[in-house]
Amino acid sequence: MLNKVFLIGRLTRDPEIRFLPSGSQVTSFTLAVNRRYKTKNSEQWQEETYYFDIEAFSFLAERLGKQLSKGVQIVLEGHLRQDKWETASGEKRSKVKVVAEKVSILSRPGRPEELPENEAEQEVVEEPEDLSSDEDIPF
Repeated sequence: MLNKVFLIGRLTRDPEIRFLPSGSQVTSFTLAVNRRYKTKNSEQWQEETYYFDIEAFSFLAERLGKQLSKGVQIVLEGHLRQDKWETASGEKRSKVKVVAEKVSILSRPGRPEELPENEAEQEVVEEPEDLSSDEDIPF
């Protein structure tokens, strides 16, 4: 069986951080993902936006809680989890969430959208350092 999700989108709000009774951190946020397509009857482009509830746990949750904010564009790799519960009136409810396993930052609001060269090597890509000084250039 396979349960794998890959998404590229932007955070719709700042991450929320909470702690489980065990002391482990959980970071939650919503990711907006756009889909562009042409309809069969028209050559006009249509766009839809989907919203996904994301959760990250433990060490990844700590890092994401510190590095992410509203508007940041990320690539996310994770899996689906279905939460099930029963209301006080006995109605059964469920909700599907995405559990993050690996996240890379693509861009921040107001900055160029570039994928860092080493994004595949890290769970979370750090902001690139400012290389405006000529002293560090080896030639």
